[in-house]
Amino acid sequence: MGGRVRPDPCNPAGVCLRGIFIVSERVLQTTTLPARDDATATRWSGAEDRAMSEAIRGAKKSRSSTHPNPRVGALVLRGGETVGRGHHERAGGPHAETLALDAAGDAARGATLVVTLEPCCHVGRTPPCTEAIVRAGIRRVVVGMIDPNPLVNGRGVSRLREAGIEVVIGAREEECRALNPAYLKWRATGLPRVTLKSMVSLDGRVATASGESRGLGGPEEQRLVHRLRAESDAVLIGVGTAVQDDPLLTVRLVRVANEPWRVVLDSALRTPLDSRLVQTAAEAPLVIATTSGDAARAHDYASRGVTVWTFEEDADGRVPLEPLLRRLAEEGKLELLVEGGPTVHTSFLRAGLADQVAVGIAPILLGGASAPTWTGDLGRSALADGIEVGPLELRRLGKDVWLMGAIAARNGGPHV
Repeated sequence: MGGRVRPDPCNPAGVCLRGIFIVSERVLQTTTLPARDDATATRWSGAEDRAMSEAIRGAKKSRSSTHPNPRVGALVLRGGETVGRGHHERAGGPHAETLALDAAGDAARGATLVVTLEPCCHVGRTPPCTEAIVRAGIRRVVVGMIDPNPLVNGRGVSRLREAGIEVVIGAREEECRALNPAYLKWRATGLPRVTLKSMVSLDGRVATASGESRGLGGPEEQRLVHRLRAESDAVLIGVGTAVQDDPLLTVRLVRVANEPWRVVLDSALRTPLDSRLVQTAAEAPLVIATTSGDAARAHDYASRGVTVWTFEEDADGRVPLEPLLRRLAEEGKLELLVEGGPTVHTSFLRAGLADQVAVGIAPILLGGASAPTWTGDLGRSALADGIEVGPLELRRLGKDVWLMGAIAARNGGPHV
C-alpha cells in the first residue's frame, strides 16, 4: 500500500485522510486510540445529549454519499437552543462542523459545538475543522468519539484545548461508532467491511437442482437488495454467477449517488465478452480479478472499459481474497457486498473475512439432494466450532423474512 504519513499531521501541509485514503500499512497496524479522559466522559448536559442524538440523525442522512469518508453530524448550541446544524453530505464536500458553523454565523461565538466525530486538524480537500472552530469563537466542544485516522487520533482535541476551548469526549459514543462501521474496520485492519448476501428457500437452498434461482425473493426483498447495493462501494460475485445468471449488479430500484463497483472473481478470465456486465462497463465500473496471464484476453476486456486486476494465485489456484480486499480498500471501497454463490460465500467464511450476513428466506421448500445451499463445507465438524452470528435483526418483507447479523471474528471476538 502506498501513501506516506507526515511526521506532524496537524501541519497545514499534511494530507486529510477524510478525503484521501491511502495510508501505510504500518500506520494502520500500529495506530491506537488515545485513552479517554474518564473524568470528563460524562460531563455533558441534557441539552448536549439531545443535540448529539440529533447530530447522529443528521449524519445518517448521508447514508451512501460520503464513502470512503466517515459520516459526521454537528450542531451548534447557544443557550440550549440549536442555532446551526450540518452533516457531511459527500466526499470532498464541506465537513459537518463547517456547515454547522456557517449556519450559526455570529451566534457561534461563545457557543457549544456538538459533533459525532473528532474534528480534523490538517489540510486535505478541505481546510482543518479545528481552525474553523477556533476562528468562530466556539467556547466548548462535545465530541462523540475520537477519530482513529492516524492524522487525527486525539490531535484535533489537543489543538482545540491548546486554543483554550473546553472539550468533552464520549457523548453517545457507541451510537457514533455505529455510524461508520466500514470506516472503523478499515482504520483497524486495512480491509473493507464485508457483507455476505443470499436469498434461500425455507430449507436453505439458493436454487433448484437444475440451477433455477430467479424469482426466489419477492419484490420487497429485491428492493432491499438494491438498497444494500446503493449503500455499498462495491458488489462482488464469482465467475460462476456471472456465466450462469448474466446479472447486471447495478442499482435500479432505489436512488444512488454513485454506482458501486462491480467485481468478478474470475481466475481463468471466463466472463463472457457479450455478458451484460461487460457490455455495461462504460456506464457502471467493472473490475475482473484474475490469476490468468492471458494478455490478449485481458486486452479484450480493457478495450470494452473493463479493469483487470491480476494476482498471484492462492493455495487453491484462485484469486487470493485478502490481497483483493486490500486493493479495494486502497481504492476507497470500504463497504463490500458479496452476492456470489456458495463457493464465494464459503471462501470468505473459511478465510474469516466476512463481517456480517444478510439472508432472505422465502416460504418455499425446494428439496433436491443436489440443490445448492448458500454455503459449502466450512471445515467445522463440531457444533462448538460453528461460526456464531448475532445479534440478529429480523424483519418481514412481504411474504419473505430477512435476517441480518454480525459474524464472530476468527479469534472469537467481534469484528471491528
